[in-house]
Amino acid sequence: MSQLLAQLPALLGVVVGALATLATTRAADRARWNRELRTRWDAQRLDAYMQYAGTLKDLSVLAHRATARKRPGSRSEPIDADEVGRLYAAAEERRTRTWEGVLLLGDAATVEAARAWRGAIERLNDFTRGVTDDWESWGPAVRRVDEARDAYYAAARRSLVVGGGEVSQAGFLGKDRPEGRGGTVPQE
Repeated sequence: MSQLLAQLPALLGVVVGALATLATTRAADRARWNRELRTRWDAQRLDAYMQYAGTLKDLSVLAHRATARKRPGSRSEPIDADEVGRLYAAAEERRTRTWEGVLLLGDAATVEAARAWRGAIERLNDFTRGVTDDWESWGPAVRRVDEARDAYYAAARRSLVVGGGEVSQAGFLGKDRPEGRGGTVPQE
């Protein structure tokens, strides 16, 4: 019995060491699993954000090109009116498809910013479809698109934990825009 009592501290040390090793290994495995899962979803989220941004960009450029002949001072390449409808329908189809990825993977702030950017582009398309012909409001509408795009990218960068500082373009783009009856350069 005295031998058992003499070896009890060593036996307890082995048991405690084994439990500590098990707990540490489990915690490390869980942390690695969570990190890998987060990395996988971040890659998917980045892809969804980029695809959606590309489709919105297509719609914005299409609005610039479709209205180029109506806007004095426009530097956008005009597009045939017959082609506008077909291109717009194709771009809208891509947008609705890519929107699903943003809804599935995006955080609330990025989804809201994406909606705002889409809404701003929709105002440009009002000019394309002839809903409005107030060309004095074209410049401010383009400015809202630029600002909404900046807000989308800022939200997406926060969602993806991308550092690097401020990258907004609206102020930079506004410097290149001619004043007057809605003349603009296309967005970058």
